Amino acid sequence: MLKKARIAVLVSGGGTNLEALLKAQESGSIPHGEIVVVLSSAEGAYALERAKNHGVPGFAVPRKAMTQAEFETALEEKLTEYQADIIILAGFLSILSAAVSYTHLRAHETLRHL
Repeated sequence: MLKKARIAVLVSGGGTNLEALLKAQESGSIPHGEIVVVLSSAEGAYALERAKNHGVPGFAVPRKAMTQAEFETALEEKLTEYQADIIILAGFLSILSAAVSYTHLRAHETLRHL
């Protein structure tokens, strides 16, 4: 049996895309993955409430409060803490450097299992 990929969803606002992902997970439509954390670039984003309503931990990593390097370091810390294999950008409005995306996609190579 394959190990489920640990999915981190990055959001910035209301979370309608996140809601669809959470419902797909609950219905069994994502058999090889599990959403383990939601990270928002904006404090007070309703997506964090949606995550909470589905029992998924959610955290704000406010982009406006830090430099790009600090922001990416804070994201990386949370992604590492929750052992994320895959990052899904679901209405995420911040630009990430290639290093952040490439690190997670290359290191885990689990996209083919979803």
